[in-house]
Amino acid sequence: MSIIAAQDRIRQWRCDPISFVRDNFAAEPDAWQSDALVALGGEMNPKRELCLKACTGPGKSAMLAWAGWHRLACFAAKGEHPKGAALSITGDNLKDNLWSELAKWRGRSQFLQAAFNWTKEKIYAHDHPETWFLSARSFAKDANAEAIGRALSGLHSQFPFVLLDETGDMPVAVGKAAQQIFTGMPQDAAIIQAGNPTSIDGLLYDACSNRTAQRVVITITADPDDPKRTPRVGIDHAREMIATYGRDNPWVMATILGLFPPGGFRSLLGIEDVNAAMDRCPRESDYNFAAKVLGVDVAREGDDTSVIFPRQGVVAFEPQVLRNVRTTDGAGFVAKKEGEWGADATFIDNTGGFGGGWIDNLYLLGRSPIGVHFAAKAGDKRYANKRAEMWFAMAEWVKAGGALPKIPALIAELTTPTYSFKGDQFLIEPKEQIKKRLGRSPDLADALALTFAYPVTPKPKLGGLEAAVAGSYGTSSGGVADYNPYASLEN
Repeated sequence: MSIIAAQDRIRQWRCDPISFVRDNFAAEPDAWQSDALVALGGEMNPKRELCLKACTGPGKSAMLAWAGWHRLACFAAKGEHPKGAALSITGDNLKDNLWSELAKWRGRSQFLQAAFNWTKEKIYAHDHPETWFLSARSFAKDANAEAIGRALSGLHSQFPFVLLDETGDMPVAVGKAAQQIFTGMPQDAAIIQAGNPTSIDGLLYDACSNRTAQRVVITITADPDDPKRTPRVGIDHAREMIATYGRDNPWVMATILGLFPPGGFRSLLGIEDVNAAMDRCPRESDYNFAAKVLGVDVAREGDDTSVIFPRQGVVAFEPQVLRNVRTTDGAGFVAKKEGEWGADATFIDNTGGFGGGWIDNLYLLGRSPIGVHFAAKAGDKRYANKRAEMWFAMAEWVKAGGALPKIPALIAELTTPTYSFKGDQFLIEPKEQIKKRLGRSPDLADALALTFAYPVTPKPKLGGLEAAVAGSYGTSSGGVADYNPYASLEN
């Protein structure tokens, strides 16, 4: 192809990004992707802004990668080259998602491979590596506005652009810093951002709620009733989530419909909270007077685990993790732990009836377990259900000085879930959504949360002949037979 023909092709691609995607990547954009690409084409525009408000899993990182390559390949003039920066909520997130997507799509285009080099920190034109580039940028978690501004410096060009991924929880200061590229009267500049609508405090919400004439906002949805829904989210899954939780459920709104929940999402516990709890070493005198409680989460599916988590006052001890155990064996493990440890109460998750067999077998062994339904009504009207009440009590315990065993998997399980509001009540993220984001069921965290199901008073300890007789009847040293789980509701 002659130089003139190549220049004509690039001019065509500049105005028609859909053709650019088809010709370079042999990909056919989804309906919403076509809308986004159209917003990035056309005649020269000194100020383009595209905001993608997305449900979970529609291919937004691919769209950002296409946009990045389109800017690099098609926007240049004599002596003037495109300069871009890419950021995500963290440096690791950028590396694992958008930056790897950029590498993936370059690998599908002979033209891009011939014209550009890709490294772990920078993409640059072979002929002009210093002035024609897209660089990976990052900012510290506690960075102030000035530091964030420095992270986006060095983009002086007639064709500057910024790619922002995962902006749902990104500081608003990042967006303000990105606006710097519009100063200096550029020929064509662009800010392209994408994120999930999980927060009303982040950059995505700010961009969607403070629209300008130049900003195009596209809602990417998996709504079964929307003709432009993403085909990358199963329609049966979307219908099931809507039928189970309702369209006004915060997680359905954000992850299926691509809408902001009224109150947004907030993290229940931070990594710093959990790490501090794992570093605590209370003295025995700090907790030996408190009730001994077992929380038991029973596996629901083959990949899930059953967990027996012991807690006494401010200390949670090493849990027992069981895989592929039969109902009778699981009950046996619980009974053994009760007897050896002298538990005052045992709470077993019976949501959906999965723990019913364990509870029945424990009664046959002379024990008095208490079944807990996560979806049941909470004792405290601040919470939408029992699950939210237990999780909030656990989080408050962690922040107030609770001590956790040093289990790496527990860190992710405690910090992944978020909460929102249903009316004026607290609501914890559905377990199905946590499992999807975490990659596994939060069995350890659920078992620990169960130890906060109801208040427990330690039973007087038996001694001598009384203890021997009680033990022969299989009763734990603390006993739970006369424990009333509704005591807090009757006051």
